[in-house]
Amino acid sequence: MKRFLVVLALAACAGAQSGSPRHLDPPVAKKVPHPTMVNGETLPDDYFWLREKASPQVVQYLHAEVAYADAFMQPTQGLQRQLYQEMLSRVQETDASAPFSKDGYWYYTRTEKGKQYVILARRNGSPHAEEQVLLDVNQLAEGKKFMQLGSWDVSDDGNLLAYTTDETGFRQYDLHMRDLRIMKDGAEKIARVDSIAWSRDPRYLLYVVEDPVAKRAYQVYRHAIGAAKDDLLYEEPDERFNLDVRRSRSRDFMFVASVSHTTTEVRFLPASDPFATPALVQAREAGHEYYVDHRGGLFYIRTNSTGRNFRLVTAPVWSPRKENWTEVVPHRDDVMLLDIDLFANHLVRHERESGLPQIVVRDLRNRQERKLPVPEPDYQSPVTPRSEYDVDFASAEWKLVKRDPVLNYDPGRYEVERVWSIARDGTRVPVALVHAKGAARDGKAPLFLYAYGAYGFPYPDTFDSRRFSLIDRGVTFAIAHIRGGGELGKKWHDQGRMMNKMNTFTDFIDTADWLIAQRYTARDRLAIGGGSAGGLLMGAVLNLRPDLFRVALVYVPFVDVINTMLDESLPLTVPEFEEWGNPKKPDEFRYMRQYSPYDNVAAKAYPAMLVRSSYNDSQVMYWEPAKWVARLRATKSDRNPLLFKINMEPAGHGGASGRYDKLRDTAYDYAWLLTQLPH
Repeated sequence: MKRFLVVLALAACAGAQSGSPRHLDPPVAKKVPHPTMVNGETLPDDYFWLREKASPQVVQYLHAEVAYADAFMQPTQGLQRQLYQEMLSRVQETDASAPFSKDGYWYYTRTEKGKQYVILARRNGSPHAEEQVLLDVNQLAEGKKFMQLGSWDVSDDGNLLAYTTDETGFRQYDLHMRDLRIMKDGAEKIARVDSIAWSRDPRYLLYVVEDPVAKRAYQVYRHAIGAAKDDLLYEEPDERFNLDVRRSRSRDFMFVASVSHTTTEVRFLPASDPFATPALVQAREAGHEYYVDHRGGLFYIRTNSTGRNFRLVTAPVWSPRKENWTEVVPHRDDVMLLDIDLFANHLVRHERESGLPQIVVRDLRNRQERKLPVPEPDYQSPVTPRSEYDVDFASAEWKLVKRDPVLNYDPGRYEVERVWSIARDGTRVPVALVHAKGAARDGKAPLFLYAYGAYGFPYPDTFDSRRFSLIDRGVTFAIAHIRGGGELGKKWHDQGRMMNKMNTFTDFIDTADWLIAQRYTARDRLAIGGGSAGGLLMGAVLNLRPDLFRVALVYVPFVDVINTMLDESLPLTVPEFEEWGNPKKPDEFRYMRQYSPYDNVAAKAYPAMLVRSSYNDSQVMYWEPAKWVARLRATKSDRNPLLFKINMEPAGHGGASGRYDKLRDTAYDYAWLLTQLPH
């Protein structure tokens, strides 16, 4: 087997030099029977052996996949270079974020041309004062193939910087302390830190650590600067819950939240007393989610206690249990209360209505409120770069502070459409499209349809300058806001999770059919894409309707649903019983069995597919797409290309960490799409 894989990799590389990808033979994974018994049913798993991460056979097989993919793509190298240069030409390589003020300092990040990572800096007293560089991530990355800056926070006196870094892509972060007076890191290096919060006393920091195997954030510690041993403040025993620690917006309290997919429980302690015993806001109740902030003598609590879309209540700090709650904003069936921000005299609500976000400001002195007119229906649109504004609460005037500069770009050349497709049960599904202005709707345009549809996450219609390398070549880019997401509130999520998950997949299929019927594209010109839970979406719809799509781009896909959800030692599994179900329960198993992509691969024709993964991905283990690709190769009846491009260098769920490396990866992906779509 070792020899076969090495020879295969060399043959693939040799084929790359010939420039004849059609004559390349893809890697063929060996079959090793591994039956799994679940609720009286036997699930065959001939590729279970690919889970053996340290096995030389596995590593060689994965390298062979990379060699085959790169050999197939070798004729597109010129196009990849062209796409990379195009995308890079739109980037202001040396740039700085809008600064924000804290404790007399103005903080911001900036980038420099030719450097992969950001630089964190501040100025004392004024945005125009002399710069002090706090952290140059480029220096941290020297000699490393991956570097990700996680959390960072500066103590109230401005002297200490706590920051976390990941050097492997596995999303396990080490905590460091930097003394900003002498610009040196202390001896502290605490592993697997998730969230952090300074107390008012700059000698003490609270932090949350992850379980080393399950990656569940489960313990919160109090750290004294320079101390050799830290004190355990609270441990969450329920494996469905993760811990999070943060400071209130008022900075008077520290909150320790236990959070599952359906339930929360919050404890609090004064920021001025890190040795206080955390007190309970409200004891957990199954299905009750609530989130807390503070202003004056009140806690402001966003709660779903009377409806899935949340309402807002207040409670006195001295007695915050729900019997003392006073309603401020009632629950509304048609409006999702997403979040709040508290100011000295104002309450800001972030909401979604009819699929679009909105901002409502209430003057807490007179209880008058107004809905702020926003510059764009979605704040930023697919044709308007990311923009930051200052808003005057008295006049509702928006002042543009910073708009990301995009070079060689004219927004007037493009237009956005927001339409509603019709699902098979009559449900209206919002869809956003962007294409060249005046593009004909004659069924001849290629279209790239992207979606996510999980966790109640509202996938935003954001700007991405890279997409215009597709759009300028006649491709329409579309986002389907299918059920399972949060675009239309919690009910939208509920209708696409657990025993309703099939709606997510049929919504996508029905949207694709609708776009074809409306002559936005045609079957032989339709590309689809999604990642992670959106990769599950791709796997499911490719099994259900492979005839509907020409090409698929699948990122870090969660496709081995049954096997992963049976393994409670894996990161995310137990908490996600509340999103997907538990296959140990017969009814939930039977439902999951309907759509699990790996378990439903069939002997039929599939579209051309490029599957992306990372060897060090901690969210979706590399073996899920590896097994899926192997089974597809052994089963499908077509000769359409199937590439598995796995990053074997340190990289994570989001791919490479450097900004230039990310552009190169996108150029690779777009070259794939463009060469597989009709010209």
